Amino acid sequence: MAEFTLEALKRVIREVAGEEEGVDLDGEIATATFEELGYDSLALLEASARIQREYGVVLSDDDVTAVGSPAELVELVNKGLNVTAG
Repeated sequence: MAEFTLEALKRVIREVAGEEEGVDLDGEIATATFEELGYDSLALLEASARIQREYGVVLSDDDVTAVGSPAELVELVNKGLNVTAG
């Protein structure tokens, strides 16, 4: 399977939790915190469930809520894709 990208994460986040007013997900968000972007742990868990359905990557709730930024979540998903593919 192809690599999970920041663009894919943006799409998933928008679909499951919308976009916070005043936040530009098309800007440089890779290292922003999810809190700064207006997303709480529930939004991340919903995104995780969508990622599991679409990409087959199972992420633990603890792992998902421990990530601090979109870049960290993308990295976590890609690690899961490598395990799944291997």
